Amino acid sequence: MNHSSAKVVTRAEIATALRQLGLGAGDIVLLHSALSSIGAVEDGAAGLVGAFLDVLGPQGTLVVPTFGALGVVTDTVKTWPNAVSSVHPAASVAAVGAAARELCAEHWKAELAHGPDTPYTRIADKGGYVCLLGVDQDRNTTLHTVEELLRLPYLKTTAEKTFDTPEGKVTKSWPFFPGPHRDFIGVDRALRERGLMTMGRIGDAVVRLVRSRDLIERVQAMVEQDPALFLCDNPACDDCVLQRADLRRHQLKRESFQAAVSASLAGRYAQEIADVVWRAGFAAVELDSIEGRPVSTAPRGKVTDAAAVLRKAGLAITALRLPAAVDDIRPMADLARECGVSRLIIPLSSQAAAHVRTASEAQVNVSFVNLGVSSQLASRLLVELRDTGLTPCVTFNAANFARAGEKPFLSSYKQKLRRFVDQLDIEDATFAGCPTDLARGNAEIKEMMSILRCANFPGVFCLTGANRAVSNLTTVAARFMTLLREM
Repeated sequence: MNHSSAKVVTRAEIATALRQLGLGAGDIVLLHSALSSIGAVEDGAAGLVGAFLDVLGPQGTLVVPTFGALGVVTDTVKTWPNAVSSVHPAASVAAVGAAARELCAEHWKAELAHGPDTPYTRIADKGGYVCLLGVDQDRNTTLHTVEELLRLPYLKTTAEKTFDTPEGKVTKSWPFFPGPHRDFIGVDRALRERGLMTMGRIGDAVVRLVRSRDLIERVQAMVEQDPALFLCDNPACDDCVLQRADLRRHQLKRESFQAAVSASLAGRYAQEIADVVWRAGFAAVELDSIEGRPVSTAPRGKVTDAAAVLRKAGLAITALRLPAAVDDIRPMADLARECGVSRLIIPLSSQAAAHVRTASEAQVNVSFVNLGVSSQLASRLLVELRDTGLTPCVTFNAANFARAGEKPFLSSYKQKLRRFVDQLDIEDATFAGCPTDLARGNAEIKEMMSILRCANFPGVFCLTGANRAVSNLTTVAARFMTLLREM
């Protein structure tokens, strides 16, 4: 906007507007501002700072953030007579007024940059305010305080910094430090609707004033309900995609089961699979195919190279999966061992006993998946294995039991299978064999997930490649997390 012909806003007019907002003598206020948003101001930044100090009086205190190039108002406060600056290389403030030294004292010693024993929480403890003048909630540094107090999983530890302090040079890093992208704007409506924030105008600028303690407590309650509150849902925003993935990994880590994704659901090439699985918020992969071929027929070197790539990306490999029963499992058992993978998943067949014995020689475990067998037959085969002294395991594929015309939870699982299950395949299908979205078919997948969670199931929940028939990993993973939240 061109303010060249606009009326000059005087220092006295600014002071009057601040008092109308609720600011008064003796108050403490943390100011985030954009001077240009007001229009023409008498004496510029000095006039604005002077107006705040006129309202606050000798017992009040004006505080501004100074951790970057934050504008002329910040620079003016930093150089104001008797200004005090906190010592911190990444979260510093400057203050003028009666409480300036107390607010800024030993900021660098605090464990968290914006947490307890920092100017940000001290302002709240003293009943102070946050003022946003011509800027929105995206500039509200106190919202980082909320993130740090909750130690949100997507926050990172800073690189070590060496800086000067009153006690000499110090080298330090800070855990749970915020950044990079945030979506704080949505907080505004919640504060308005609760009546916690007053709003007005100074010149052309919209001004917001909220008590820091009210801000922290209200928003903290909101984030406790939705830890991703400050993260946008734009799939093109890599920052928030990766931070949401950090949140999901944290949530899944608290489960008794290990959540995994079939490689074929994530992509074709090893690095692609690793990137997609990590961005989806998972920490484990079941390697069932690579470059469009099952691991059982892919070149051996392709499989071992893929395993190395996945591990380098920080992903665990829960198993190698074969698409069909084979006569001799030894080559695959040897391949699993070479890849450092301790499990093979193979369709249950009459060769089960031989498979278990052969795999054990390679120090690899076998988990048999039901494919084209009834639960009665599967139960009988597994009991026979157990009775010979072997220890069989089952990858329970509820969708395959539905395709066999069974009710997986109400019937199949209540056979003798339950005692053998070490993995639940997360997919769904109708009795007619058609793949569906999770909990939209006849696999009773939600019920299966729930009953296993009730027993602190220590095995694997795997989002399988069969889900490709109805969706992609992003959508399937979101549906999976929704089902978990509904339990």
